[in-house]
Amino acid sequence: MSAEQKEINLLVTLDCNYLYQLNVMLTSLLDSEPEGCFRVFLLSRGIGEEKLALTRRVLAGRGELCPITIREDQLEGAPTTDRYPLEIYYRIFAAKYLPRELDRVLYLDPDLVVNHSIRHLYELPMGTELFAAASHIGNVLHLVNELRLDMDEDSPYINSGVMLMNLKQLRQEQDYAQVFDYIAEHKNRLILPDQDIISGLYGERIIPLDAWRYNMTERLFAFHRQAGDRMDLDFVKENSAIIHYCGRNKPWKKGYIGKLDCFYKAAEAKYRRNMGLDPAE
Repeated sequence: MSAEQKEINLLVTLDCNYLYQLNVMLTSLLDSEPEGCFRVFLLSRGIGEEKLALTRRVLAGRGELCPITIREDQLEGAPTTDRYPLEIYYRIFAAKYLPRELDRVLYLDPDLVVNHSIRHLYELPMGTELFAAASHIGNVLHLVNELRLDMDEDSPYINSGVMLMNLKQLRQEQDYAQVFDYIAEHKNRLILPDQDIISGLYGERIIPLDAWRYNMTERLFAFHRQAGDRMDLDFVKENSAIIHYCGRNKPWKKGYIGKLDCFYKAAEAKYRRNMGLDPAE
């Protein structure tokens, strides 16, 4: 890492069931950012140290894993149901749990691979905006979300799987009671709770990102191919920094439909080689 480059701070929230995918994602990240150094903050209800051993090996010499256990009493008063578990608040209230010296953090879902450097994204000027994220929806669905979530028409409905967060500004402005009130007012209309809440409450303070570059998905890829755009795997390989396997269509599950699983399989193969694991079947 050159003298002028700073450490990149990342946030993930998961349980032990997604540690394997996290390790694959981090392998792809290190490969795509060969001179980068990382701190990876992992928010969870608690994951045993023995289960984190492989993740620490992945990061060895290149970064630090920083697990943070969220206790239930830290979210006292937060409304929860079977549909809205405590975990939905981890991303929304990340500024509350992360070290106060952090001014920003890049949240990444574990079900993605990094294909190019993310430094330009991480260093994006944010001013007083609160988030930066990409949207995957068209005009019709945007209108539906405006009505469903009481959003301003100019506010983006974002995919929260890749999200740059202005922690400094959030600490100054975020009102926890406002979040709880919003949930109470919209509880029968929330479908993807944390994503809905962030879009609905903070949409006017979100910087839109290019989804092709920073949140490429199988649906986005298929849509543009069907529309006659000259998009193919070579385009994705050259232009997409992050490929996100959101939804139920996962490349590690049987019956995957699409073309972008090749990027996950390549990252998985490298992870298993690096760790001395048997090749995936």
